Parts: sequence; C-alpha cells; structure tokens
Amino acid sequence: MIGDSTMANKPEHNLPEYGWGQVLNHFFTDGIVVDNHAKNGRSSKSFIDEGSWEKVITQVQKGDYVIIQFGHNDQKSDTARYTGPFDTYQDNLKRFINETKDKGGIPILCTSIVRRLFNDNGTLRDSHGDYLTGVKQVANETGVYFIDMEAKTKELMESMGSEKSKQLYLFFESGIYPHRPEGKEDNTHLSQLGAFTIAGLAVEEMKALGIPLVKDLVNK
Repeated sequence: MIGDSTMANKPEHNLPEYGWGQVLNHFFTDGIVVDNHAKNGRSSKSFIDEGSWEKVITQVQKGDYVIIQFGHNDQKSDTARYTGPFDTYQDNLKRFINETKDKGGIPILCTSIVRRLFNDNGTLRDSHGDYLTGVKQVANETGVYFIDMEAKTKELMESMGSEKSKQLYLFFESGIYPHRPEGKEDNTHLSQLGAFTIAGLAVEEMKALGIPLVKDLVNK
C-alpha cells in the first residue's frame, strides 16, 4: 500500500489516530500479508523524490497487489509536495501503475477519502476538486482496478450526519490522552473506528469489482 497519513500505520504515541491501511489485514486470512508503506504528509511527488517508491517497487513480485491513494498532500502549495492535478499528479500515478505492471503486480487505484467538512445543508464540501477528476482519468486510461473512496466515504459521512461522523475522525476532549492533553478536533485523520470503517468500505468495493484478492477474506 502506498499513500498518505489517512492510510499510514501510526506508532503507539500517535494513538488514538489510525490509518485505514493499518487495519486492513484484519479483513484477510493469514495467507495475505498487508505491507503498508504509506507515510504521513506525503504526496505522490514527495513519495517518489524521497526514495520511498523505489523501495516499494523493488519488493513487488508477480501477483502482488499495490493499492495507490494520493491526493491530500498533492494539493499543498510547497514545492516539495505540490503536483498539478492534470500533469505531474497524473504522471506520477501512471508511473506507479506502469512500474507495478512491469513487475507483474496488480495496481488498485483509489481516490482520497473525504475530509469531514460539512455544509450547512448537511452535504460535504468537495475538498479535492480536480484531483478527483485526475485520478478517474488515469483509471479510465489505464484500465486498472479503481475504487472511488471519495464517493464511498462521502456517502457514508452524509448518511451519518455532522455529529455522528465525528466518531470516525479524531475528535476527543482535553485530558483523555496524556500525550495529547489539549484534546483534538481533526476533520482529516481517522480514529480506530474510522480506520476499520473505511477499510471495510474498501473491501466491499473490492468484492464489487471481483478482485481475486477477496477469495482470502475472513468473511466472504
């Protein structure tokens, strides 16, 4: 798995924050190894530039699945991370896809999960804009497995509503966690419940797509 903080494994001192890739292994039998290389704060550009992608692709073997999810940080204005949604961003996604295929791997391309930013009418604001279109264009062009995590998480959050959906993100009062005594209100990063819920959405989409990986699910 490659992506950003919404997917990444979190060390114990970051609890109660989880990434959805951190818990994906719980949905599969012991025969499936989930190797999560997602990192906090990374864009598709910085993931490549720092050498993280090179470490991943050298390990990919025939039949391995590579789940790709970037976008949150490709929007950032700093030159180390920013990519244009219809140029460098798409080029990087195509690189991940093509190099995975060259090794005999199977790419699964995902849109970013939503930020929990509600409008007054109970709908979510679009916080990814052209980056969503950029991913979809790459998926259509390359014909890879595609999971629209933005659409699935948007549907879920809007069905839960503004208050209940806080359970899936990092919302907790001061004095609960010693390492975060000030409390937190975070509309981007996930709680443990949120991570399991989002991973479950991804698994349901894998089933819908008929990805062979689902034959190794604990609950088929």
